[in-house]
Amino acid sequence: MKTQTTIPKLGVVRSTLFSAGAIYLFSNILAAAIPFVLLPILTRYLSPAEYGQVAIYQTLLAGMSALIGISAQGAASVKYYDSHLSKHDLKIFIGNCFLVLIATSIFIFVGFLIFEDMLTKWLAIEAKWLFVSILISSSMFVIAMRMAQWQIRKKAKSYGLFQVSQSICNIGLSLLLVVYFLQGAAGRILALSVIPVVFALFALFFLHKDGLLGFRRRPAYLKEILGFGVPLIPHSVGLFLLGSIDRFFINEKLGLAQVGIYMVAVQLVACMGLVFDAINNAYVPWLFERLKRGQLEEKKQIVRWTYAYFAILIGVVGLVFYIGPPLLIFIAGKEYRAAAEILGWLAVGQAFQGMYLMVTNYVFYSKRTGLLSISTIAAGLINVILLTVLIDYLGLTGASVAFATSMALKFIMTWYVANLRHPMPWFNFNRGPDYAK
Repeated sequence: MKTQTTIPKLGVVRSTLFSAGAIYLFSNILAAAIPFVLLPILTRYLSPAEYGQVAIYQTLLAGMSALIGISAQGAASVKYYDSHLSKHDLKIFIGNCFLVLIATSIFIFVGFLIFEDMLTKWLAIEAKWLFVSILISSSMFVIAMRMAQWQIRKKAKSYGLFQVSQSICNIGLSLLLVVYFLQGAAGRILALSVIPVVFALFALFFLHKDGLLGFRRRPAYLKEILGFGVPLIPHSVGLFLLGSIDRFFINEKLGLAQVGIYMVAVQLVACMGLVFDAINNAYVPWLFERLKRGQLEEKKQIVRWTYAYFAILIGVVGLVFYIGPPLLIFIAGKEYRAAAEILGWLAVGQAFQGMYLMVTNYVFYSKRTGLLSISTIAAGLINVILLTVLIDYLGLTGASVAFATSMALKFIMTWYVANLRHPMPWFNFNRGPDYAK
């Protein structure tokens, strides 16, 4: 008898993808409350230059997070889907991920000691914050590992509660230090430093409680982790060049005050990215299960939904161009009016990031990430070139145009790589069941 491909009914899909997605979306919206709750307060308690100082520190943390741990939490997530892996072996694998974290942290610490004077001058921050950033970025890795293990097990409630708790504590401590104790930029930086360390300790506790920590060195696992993560180093560096390096260029060419104005627009648009991440968090386990089954009709359905999602993102961008500027002035105040002029272009870049998330999952599923790094670093280098040229001619608008253009290129190149690594019926999604791969 000929077997027939079955497609999950809509009710089943809702109970898996959309129910988890609602939790991820809700928790990410609450996480997004950090910039929205703090933005109208910080812009009235901090000058643009002080806001820029905070932005530079956040950018440093973003850069550190791209290197520390070399994406080992991603290797652990993929390892979970290995059908021959026992729970004991998985906890040993995760323990070896932490060994990689320790090694990379030591390496970066030595690098900071060597280039301390140059870095403090370029970043316009005190040397102590360079070394504190290693601890904070390591803490972020631990948190990411815990949350990734919840995600792949579809424990959206645990994921959401942990994320929301961290967000509330971040908001509370920031308000206490900036508004009540009038600590200015130093207060916000201290809040950004303390909360990740505290929640990293909780994350370690929950990993241990769930039997997911086993510290026993296994060269084979270390080799596998490095094989996953090392090819992603250019990818991580490329993401940093795409999403964060613009603040350094703006600081160098236009000054800290302009960095502060630019970051107000970036943080307002960041809510789009948080929604996209929430959708992707729910989507990844659902997608990987269907890719593992390898049914053609399911692949066609996935492609159709992906294109519909792209259309929605384009509509969101149009909405931001229309209502974004007056909303920004209302939230941040007239002192940051210049940020309204770049909001639309930043939204374009965020939309392409949302599209990128829908195609990059195929590369991670294939476990062959080398070409992904090439496409991302190429887009990042293009962004650096565009920033060098456009900021001189267009100021902050040039930085936002460079971001949008580079994100579009990253999406297109990643889409091409994704189809090489795990082909999907991108141009044949309406054909009948006789369509051959």
